Amino acid sequence: MDGSTVPQPGVDRMVPVEGHAVVVGVTPDQPPLVALTALALARAVDASAVHFAYADTSRYVVAEGLDGTVQHAPVDPDSADDTWQDVRDRLRAALTDVVGTGGPPWELHYLAGRPDRALTHLARAVDAGVLVVGTRAPGSAARVREFFEGSVAVHLAQHQHRPVLTVPLRVVDWKVGRNAWQ
Repeated sequence: MDGSTVPQPGVDRMVPVEGHAVVVGVTPDQPPLVALTALALARAVDASAVHFAYADTSRYVVAEGLDGTVQHAPVDPDSADDTWQDVRDRLRAALTDVVGTGGPPWELHYLAGRPDRALTHLARAVDAGVLVVGTRAPGSAARVREFFEGSVAVHLAQHQHRPVLTVPLRVVDWKVGRNAWQ
């Protein structure tokens, strides 16, 4: 499919950032920097709400709601189906600790499947003005995963028209040279 058949970013498709929702990709045990950066941005642009979202890649989407909610099921039919609720509850507790009181209203969405597609669907559903994601986690397992699956931030930037703010979670010294994968 060539680029002319896919709606391209442009002034006519731009969603204003001010007054619109902020969608934030989060993961379990992620440093609070991503959530805090998203909250600071949300306050600065008087966002209507902050929608934190985790896309569980061990689950697939059964049905998508117009409000961004999803019904999901495990990819592995033999796995315990209720373990996702523990992850959701841990994420909600961690976000509650980070967000505190005050600021824009927020909500946690437990999504399924590919994170870039799940976040894009949610951003459309809540009419978000911007998406916020963190860089990959440090460690060799994360590097291998990103090598095969690609960067969520890059996929978002290439497959939807909203701006993507990427929060650095690990910085590589310039002295390391071009090969930051080591």
